[in-house]
Amino acid sequence: MISNQMRMTGFASGMDVEQIVGDLMEAERQPLQKMEQDQNWLTLQRDAYREVNTKLSEFDNMFLDMRMSTTYQQSEANSSQPDAVSASVSSDADEGNYKIDVDELASTALNHSVGAITDDEDFDPDDVLEDLNFNNPIEGDSFVFSTFNEDGSEEEHKVEFDPSTDSLNDVLDKISDESGGRVRGFYDENMKQVFLETTRTGSYNNTDEYLGAEIGFNGETDSAFLTNTLQIKNGVQGDNGWEKREIGGTDAEFSYNGIEMTSRDNEYEANGVTFEFNDTTESPASISVKNDVDGAVEKITEFVDKYNEMIEFLNEKTTEERHRDYPPLTEAQRQEMSESEIELWEERSNSGLLRSDNIIQSGLSSMRTAWYSSVENEVNEDYQSVLDVGITTSSNWRDGGKLEVDEDQLRSALQDDSEAVFRLFSRNEDDETRGVVNRVEDSVSNMMDRITDRAGNELRTEHQYTMGRELLSMSDRMQNFERRMQQTEQRYWDQFNRMEQAVQEMNNQSQQMQQQLGQMG
Repeated sequence: MISNQMRMTGFASGMDVEQIVGDLMEAERQPLQKMEQDQNWLTLQRDAYREVNTKLSEFDNMFLDMRMSTTYQQSEANSSQPDAVSASVSSDADEGNYKIDVDELASTALNHSVGAITDDEDFDPDDVLEDLNFNNPIEGDSFVFSTFNEDGSEEEHKVEFDPSTDSLNDVLDKISDESGGRVRGFYDENMKQVFLETTRTGSYNNTDEYLGAEIGFNGETDSAFLTNTLQIKNGVQGDNGWEKREIGGTDAEFSYNGIEMTSRDNEYEANGVTFEFNDTTESPASISVKNDVDGAVEKITEFVDKYNEMIEFLNEKTTEERHRDYPPLTEAQRQEMSESEIELWEERSNSGLLRSDNIIQSGLSSMRTAWYSSVENEVNEDYQSVLDVGITTSSNWRDGGKLEVDEDQLRSALQDDSEAVFRLFSRNEDDETRGVVNRVEDSVSNMMDRITDRAGNELRTEHQYTMGRELLSMSDRMQNFERRMQQTEQRYWDQFNRMEQAVQEMNNQSQQMQQQLGQMG
């Protein structure tokens, strides 16, 4: 801060010292104005780079779909009885027609108490066991039951409980935990009974053990709490001996193109088609699977259109005219201009920020090379270039490398060999078989990385990218220059102060001489 206490403002000399110093400092500060304009230009250029990276990132998001086989090998399935049998297809599904006749749906296994386990109207399954009024007393502090694995082998589960701390709902939760979620239990307040149910459909117990039940226990196992306290019985005495009381736990029974089959789930997969059984059928349901070539064409053309938008944007950025006579405005200049004048000025000063930019131009060149480089297609040698599937460069040179798609040729290629088209576009190998899309993505990623190193992003500090370090250096230079300007201004004031003091002394001496001459006369 410059001190004003000792400033002489021209009383002795009659000069407007403050105006003179102001004019001198305005001339001295001209380099600072240029520095501020350079700093503003670099900031605008940095933001322009980041705008480019935003556009590239939007385009980059489309590469995931273009690397998936489902983009090129789309299929659809239609059912004559969708309420009973529906179907979904994978990328490798073959075209064809299927007949599915569902005789029985797969079901979960269910067992429950033979009667009410309590007559107490206030029975609360969240109360501790020893406070509950069971019709039969609590037996033991543990019980076992079995389930069966995929291969039919038996797996025993033991549930331990403390009647003084655990509630009935706690015990039912432990059934689920100990069985790995295969069995769930719940208490029905209306029937006052406990239900045990498998969470998976199908039959896994293919033996006579436990009368073939999926939730296995009987009087010979340590299961008194289940059989007596909760009154869940494994079997009942019938006319022909013991009969399984559990219901359900059956496989789906269906015919596939006339062949009788079973499935533990209500679905069956064949040739890339998953048939889902929703209900039984009175007559076979017809399922037709067809390749959706139009969907693949739409996906590819959408990707090319997005690429062309990006090319147009980048070409505009690198060919914009730069108006060097319109440098970015400083704050002082803005204050002297109207809003309309500022708008018109900035329209020109913000143009050409990335004109002939080497990073972008080399990136564009790399992408063009990637599109037309030959791919060693191991599936079909007839498809080794995008030219083979109808993708070419626009004949109009003003389009700057935009692509054109011959949809009929692309559709024909997909119908002929969709797998080969997929391999032409997508293959993540670092050799001659690398797909076109992978190569273009490499070029885009490399351009984005170079721009980030140059212009940073919202996650990087100014020390972590080139332009940020340049901006910091500019700020340091401007601060140092401003300190020198303060010293220069103080020097001017000191010089004018000394001049004023000298003039004042001369004026005083002149007055004294005049007084002496007047006395002599």
